[in-house]
Amino acid sequence: MDNMILVRLRDSGQTYFYNAINLDVKVGDYVILEHDRSLDYGQIVSPEDASLDNKSKEPLKKIIRIATDSDLKQIEENRAKSREAFNTCMRKIEEHKLDMRLVRAEYSFDRTKVVFYFTASGRVDFRSLVKDLAKIFKARIELRQIGVRDEARLFGGFGHCGRELCCKTFLKDFEPVTIKMAKEEGLPLNPPKISGLCGRLMCCLYFEYETYKILSKGLPREGEHINTKEGKGKIIGVNVFKRTATVELEDGTQIELSYK
Repeated sequence: MDNMILVRLRDSGQTYFYNAINLDVKVGDYVILEHDRSLDYGQIVSPEDASLDNKSKEPLKKIIRIATDSDLKQIEENRAKSREAFNTCMRKIEEHKLDMRLVRAEYSFDRTKVVFYFTASGRVDFRSLVKDLAKIFKARIELRQIGVRDEARLFGGFGHCGRELCCKTFLKDFEPVTIKMAKEEGLPLNPPKISGLCGRLMCCLYFEYETYKILSKGLPREGEHINTKEGKGKIIGVNVFKRTATVELEDGTQIELSYK
């Protein structure tokens, strides 16, 4: 029976679904798997059958095995080689005078492929660079242009909440986030307060949005004028989770209303 597991490929933070048939895996386990014509490694993000979240109808590739001590040693060696590859690529970028900023380099587990992640303000013609790198590393070369959100996921960090970045820990894809979502949560529309480390609107605004919409049903809006048993008043605060609203009456008195 198929067992669809969410795996973060290498250290890049990208997640994919794999078939962990007949394997007892848990969160944090390193596994050896097939990816893009290479033998590669990844880390388990979700240990449970995630078939309901898999939107792709393509057959899943299998996880080959849970990483052994020997495999883990090679992964560490690959990380060291990746740092060397990063420095080499940096020099080549300078030689070719390309307007791009290298972010990270990664080897596939079997070292048949090297992936270089970079940011740039526009399109970059790196064909000559790829040829040079292929001659040096004797491997397939992939140069992948990423955005600021991808860069934040690569490096990781902590958000305003004090927790590790969602994109680094569990998010599979980046969804569009709008200022409307911040308004729905009653957050101050101050860019530094609602933006993540990447400078874009925080990802949590997206996956919290539906919950806030559900919990906000039937609640008044801040600034709304209403009639109460004690008289007319203005809503000056709303607590979505407690489903209460604070009202300031015309005489300055404040009362709290509860909504079932």
